Amino acid sequence: MKCDQPWKSGPFSAESGARKKSRGFSPGVAAQGLKPKIKSTQRGAEASLFHAALKLTFAVSLAALFGLLFSAYAAAQVTPDRLIDASKEPQNWLTYSGDYSGRRFSSLDQINTTNARSLTAKWVYQTAATGKLETTPLVVDGVLYATAQDDRAFALDARTGRPVWMYQRQLPQDIRPCCGHVNRGLAILDDKVFLGTLDAHVIALDSKTGNVIWDVTAAEYQKGYSFTVAPLAVKNLIIIGVSGGEYGVRGFIDAYDALTGARRWRFYTVPGPGEAGHETWEGDSWKVGGAPAWNTGTYDPVTNQIFWPTGNPAPSNRGAGRAGDNLYSNSLLALDADTGKLNWYFQFTKHDEHDWDATQVPIIIDSAGKHLIAQANRNGFFYLLDRSSGKLISATAYGKQTWSDSKDSEGRPVAKKEASPTLEGHTVCPGALGTTNFMAPTFDPQTNLFYVTSRDQCDIFSTAPQPYEAGHAYYGSAYFPSDEAEPYRGFLKAIDPLTGHIKWQFEHTSPTWSGALSTAGGLVFTGDAEGNFIALDTTTGKPLWHFQMGGAVYAAPMAFAVDGKEYVAIAAGSAVYAFGLP
Repeated sequence: MKCDQPWKSGPFSAESGARKKSRGFSPGVAAQGLKPKIKSTQRGAEASLFHAALKLTFAVSLAALFGLLFSAYAAAQVTPDRLIDASKEPQNWLTYSGDYSGRRFSSLDQINTTNARSLTAKWVYQTAATGKLETTPLVVDGVLYATAQDDRAFALDARTGRPVWMYQRQLPQDIRPCCGHVNRGLAILDDKVFLGTLDAHVIALDSKTGNVIWDVTAAEYQKGYSFTVAPLAVKNLIIIGVSGGEYGVRGFIDAYDALTGARRWRFYTVPGPGEAGHETWEGDSWKVGGAPAWNTGTYDPVTNQIFWPTGNPAPSNRGAGRAGDNLYSNSLLALDADTGKLNWYFQFTKHDEHDWDATQVPIIIDSAGKHLIAQANRNGFFYLLDRSSGKLISATAYGKQTWSDSKDSEGRPVAKKEASPTLEGHTVCPGALGTTNFMAPTFDPQTNLFYVTSRDQCDIFSTAPQPYEAGHAYYGSAYFPSDEAEPYRGFLKAIDPLTGHIKWQFEHTSPTWSGALSTAGGLVFTGDAEGNFIALDTTTGKPLWHFQMGGAVYAAPMAFAVDGKEYVAIAAGSAVYAFGLP
């Protein structure tokens, strides 16, 4: 069943109400045994008054009980100041990456290297959704908020996994998502949670009930526009980037007023005529240039800058017809949070012909007075930038790559001419899935290490002309696995961001799509394609514990605490799991 209404759980859900009615309980009449035996007209009037009073009493009691029910789960207001100081509330998880820095680090240490082996599943919530579950939950004052496939959103009691409410988006039949009906999570601000949908809407839901507060259309889903990203709440704005690069959309990043849903600004990631960077697109190719912004960025409150990564140009694997660097595809953008004005950009892969989106989460790092931002890129290089200027500090390979064997004067890897796809096809590493992808990385300020899921895989890339047709896939290419990297290998790697050196690596049974979480307990958590949730020592990479969840992991873990007890949560298969100590 699908509906644009929240499903309430508990003693007064529609289901339980129907069940009680079938047992003879009807809230519209007096309880059995209290019905007066009145025969005369006068007594009939008195009876009517009696019934009315009883109904009113019942309604008041019911409303009071509803109030008690929801007040038990009512989170305090999530103000902009709380989001800025999110790291001071380790019991909560207030943004997709935990805080604005993108570090996905928890300062909770109750679960640590000495007791991790005793972790156990505390509760499991089945979403009843099929496909890839990519959500990262939020937790605010004992309430967990998350999403599932097909734009389902829900709130749970974080102590027990008990449902509080659920919202299901009514989606049209002809949506055009690239890579599954996925959603990576919510943003929260004040008393609302915010959801981007597969039919390119942005929605605000009441955080206590799941009721729709506002619903705005951002773009035409019929042309391939969609949202799969977890939005980012900044000040009074909800920032969100669009998906759809595989359909030749013109990418953008939007900001919406959290109170009203009014759009405050839009930054097009493919510049139009008269805009800086427009000259980097051949002819009218900018109109269908792609450059989506489908993963969550970070924010620096000190400089009031949003750092948002962008994806591939379209068509993704054919450069003919779009000569030039193709700005601002495959870039990191520094935008003024209030206006969306571009302050600087850095392009990781110019004129991309291999679908190497740069949408990996950038992480803010401060070291020895230097203001840095780091990204493990899909193209196989680890980048460290000065976040004040966007100037490149270093670019170091962290996985198997064959597309570049030199660097320009700035230290940026330069593509070899023979790396371009051909009609016959030839092998390039990494493959189209990249050395990493949307899998969320983590940075541990205790070890000063950057942990990222990576893979060694090569593909044979070929290319052929393809006309653009609105709403249809626009690749201009084909690729398939090459035996040059078989068997495919998958790792969790610990990288020193200042040098790019790999300190240790843990090899999975097969490549995984799981993100990572580091904690003050000396642990880094990740998952694998076989359904295992794994805890490793942050300094050595030694595995300390694992739990078989029965479904592949496509999500990233997070941590929270309720009533003084620490939990680590992750989505796998079609369920959300919470783990804690016995």
